[in-house]
Amino acid sequence: MNSENASSFGQIFKSENDIPEEFKMEEIHQREYLLNGELVPWNGETTEIYSPVCIRTENGLQRKLLGSIPNIGVKEAMEVLDASVKAYDNGFGEWPTMTVEGRIKCMQKFVYLMIKQRGLIIKLLMWEIGKTLTDSTKEFDRTVDYINQTIDALKDLDRESSRFQQAEGTIAQIRRAPLGVVLSMGPFNYPLNEIFTTLIPALIMGNTILFKLPKHGVLTHYPLLSAFKEAFPKGTVNTLYGKGSEIITPIMESGKVNVLAFIGSSKVANGLKKLHPKVNRLRAILSLDAKNAAIVTKNADVDVAVTECLLGSLSFNGQRCTALKLIFVQKEIAEEFTQKLSKAVSEMKPGLPWEKDVKITPLPETNKPSYLKECIDDAEAKGAKVLNENGGFTDESFVFPAVVYPVNSDMKLYHEEQFGPVIPVVPFENIDEPVEYQVNASHGMQVSIFSEDPLEVSKLIDSFVNLVSRVNINCQAQRGPDVFPFTGRKDSAEGTLSVFDALRSFSIRSLVAAKATDSNKNLLNTIVRDHDSNFLSTDYLF
Repeated sequence: MNSENASSFGQIFKSENDIPEEFKMEEIHQREYLLNGELVPWNGETTEIYSPVCIRTENGLQRKLLGSIPNIGVKEAMEVLDASVKAYDNGFGEWPTMTVEGRIKCMQKFVYLMIKQRGLIIKLLMWEIGKTLTDSTKEFDRTVDYINQTIDALKDLDRESSRFQQAEGTIAQIRRAPLGVVLSMGPFNYPLNEIFTTLIPALIMGNTILFKLPKHGVLTHYPLLSAFKEAFPKGTVNTLYGKGSEIITPIMESGKVNVLAFIGSSKVANGLKKLHPKVNRLRAILSLDAKNAAIVTKNADVDVAVTECLLGSLSFNGQRCTALKLIFVQKEIAEEFTQKLSKAVSEMKPGLPWEKDVKITPLPETNKPSYLKECIDDAEAKGAKVLNENGGFTDESFVFPAVVYPVNSDMKLYHEEQFGPVIPVVPFENIDEPVEYQVNASHGMQVSIFSEDPLEVSKLIDSFVNLVSRVNINCQAQRGPDVFPFTGRKDSAEGTLSVFDALRSFSIRSLVAAKATDSNKNLLNTIVRDHDSNFLSTDYLF
């Protein structure tokens, strides 16, 4: 859209005076980081943090300055690593040897302190990554629920492990033990929730955490630094700020990291793993690339398919690993589907995160609008069109969604994960076409099938269940509920996350065993009765 008709679409960005008082943001200039249980002052180089929300000024639109953060160097990064290693102390540290009950009490204190910062964190989510007020609130509350569910899951796990087992003349108690130092790196799109789905279970299982803050959403964690400091023993959680390419390389090359918990691109994950000198000692829990497809057949309820594909493609502007990023639609219903989808997209309200009923907001990645334009231009040059009104309209950091049709395998949108508000629609004749796409794809996270024909759905389930990790029937792709396993095939993931699975992913089964003689039974009974060991215990947590 050109500048002449931009005004008819509406001015997304406002002046400072037009922002409601309750949503205005004071600058936060962070001059400290968490190291060995202390908030260490920082007087060195800093990085300024700008919002995707632009402010209308006399000099035009300008991204709002939110504050700044420390830009620590290699020397400080290695000090942070050493603090994590020292706190773990080869498994002899205070945190890894603490009882399960003790770790749970620390985590409960953290949740209590976290909730006190709820309002500020929600506001920071809106300003830092452009997430709507509704979604920012959901992210915070869901994260609190996730932590509480993790605590309950650990209690269940501990209860299962509280008894001794006997087999073939051997008596043993089997529990789960920590793995060591965990390097936790998360994404900008869910800078609180997704990071905590790895950090929290890793932490509560007795590991120490080296926490690299995300590029976007970094200030969101600032209000929680004091909570980490107060709730956990010294060195249990240490924070890293700065350029990942500079400070993460020496950390991985040290060989002192035992677990890499990373959410991002497979290319970056592969590079990080290769840096570790002892690859067999490194466990990786990864959530990576995804270009989840939807398959809408001629037997689908078109209205249901449109509603779910709209949500699946454009929730948080399509910036989700579980977003639907390619829609296959059978030619018999392609016209009806694309017309209804285009109409629904055009009716979505654009605006700033705190505005009522807003659905489409500014994008935090500075290069994203130009990249999306490249994808749309490439598709149009090869025969596709933008079907919806205002599709692809760009104003600084804001991009209105574009429904692009017909997309084919010669286009970038067919192969690349756009991670933004562009919906590529691919027409197909034979049901084998979308199946073949998934067979050849480098990713394998999820797929969504839209059909009311039981035989057709059955065939598609059996085709996809060994190609992706989750097959959704007549609904969008999604991560939750958090009790369900979340993983992927091919380049999409390594390891499994859920409230229950994550506890297992960040721990290892360890056992104490002895021959079932009367002498050994008496010995073990005495240890348990006198509570001399944190590992050997028959205490039952409620």
